[in-house]
Amino acid sequence: MTIRALLLDDDVDLLRFLQAELTDRGYEVTLARSGDEALALAKRGDPFDVALLDVRMPGPSGLDVCRALSSACPELPVVLMTGFGDMDAAIAALRAGAHDFLTKPFETEALDVVLRRAAEQSERQREVERLRHSSEDGEGFAGILGASAEIRRLSDIVQRISGSDASVLVTGESGSGKELVARAIHSLSKRSRGPFVAINCAAMPDHLLESELFGHERGAFTGARAARVGLLRRAHGGTLFLDEIGDMSLALQPKLLRALQEKLVRPVGSDHEVSFDVRVVAATHRNLQQAVRKGDFRADLFFRLNVISISVPPLRERRDDILLLATRFCEEFAQRDHKQLDGFAPDVAKQLLRHDWPGNVRELRNSIESAVTMARGHLITMDDLPGLLTDQQTEPEEPSESPGELLPLSEVERRHVLAILDAVGGNKSEAARILGVDRKTLQARLQRYGRT
Repeated sequence: MTIRALLLDDDVDLLRFLQAELTDRGYEVTLARSGDEALALAKRGDPFDVALLDVRMPGPSGLDVCRALSSACPELPVVLMTGFGDMDAAIAALRAGAHDFLTKPFETEALDVVLRRAAEQSERQREVERLRHSSEDGEGFAGILGASAEIRRLSDIVQRISGSDASVLVTGESGSGKELVARAIHSLSKRSRGPFVAINCAAMPDHLLESELFGHERGAFTGARAARVGLLRRAHGGTLFLDEIGDMSLALQPKLLRALQEKLVRPVGSDHEVSFDVRVVAATHRNLQQAVRKGDFRADLFFRLNVISISVPPLRERRDDILLLATRFCEEFAQRDHKQLDGFAPDVAKQLLRHDWPGNVRELRNSIESAVTMARGHLITMDDLPGLLTDQQTEPEEPSESPGELLPLSEVERRHVLAILDAVGGNKSEAARILGVDRKTLQARLQRYGRT
């Protein structure tokens, strides 16, 4: 996805430098030189995905603009830049409604990570809000869209556990909606007014993950120019979502276990512990019981997290929801692109039902977005679908004289993954997004296929 970023700073040279750097990384950048200009731009019909503001400016400060944006555009995540990075600045930024802050000088790579994380979290929140009304239509619950028996059973479980503070382990394939389930648990709980804080445990190395979870003091390690509040404390009073917990290293697992048991966190480089109060919802696509038996995951942490277990069914096991989801996504993207679409041609609907959706809801959503973008008439036709959908006829409509080439499932998966990678010109991040897996998982599969 192209991230639309709004940049505000009174330093013209810095603005132009950041614009060039971010544009090279695929961002769509709009510049503002005053708080009033930034507010006016943010209130336009075409929204931004993230805003980057300098704290120290003549007139209204970045903190003032952040507060105004939080009120006028609550869905827009704000990242603040400051040359005075300390704990007071961090707390002030967070209280002003900022998603995160950066201390000058910073590396462009660090800025890219922070902005992408903010934009992705905002997109997930918008997706929940877009689908939340489905519960009123009898087509889902708390942001999870579907009318199948599987979704109704899932709804019943979530509603039954919502009043508890017990830890929850959500399992399911990548792209099946595990985070939506976690958000549903949060939104229906007594903690719903508190923060929902999510982190992907597979997305960063150990030392960065430890710092993200527990926080750190200024000077705790090379590059720690300012103190940082960890996510365990940011989620105080709310819910902490630990996505892909199965990929957390064995070295970090006992530290997390102790923090959860004691409800105390010690920031990296600190001699003092601070209390916190969160409900933990963890998720994984791995079989953690099997990982425990192999010694890849600690049994004590598994039992600490697996107080309540929820399994999210893959999309292929709830085919009654496919057209409902596809229709909603079609409406959403048609409205975004200002297109008048009346739905799907009959053969398209059949193909959507025929496809196995290895990337689950995420793959379906991406496919419909592509189809809406390509559509020229009032109906989405086979010509509008991504090539992978039209090329893979898993169940032919009419029996043929010859069954053709019969392949094992592993070979079908291999060809599918490599076809997507080739279709995006070898861009592994984009291929992982389409497939509905993280980049680390894709890399492991490519190594298995002899591709690097």
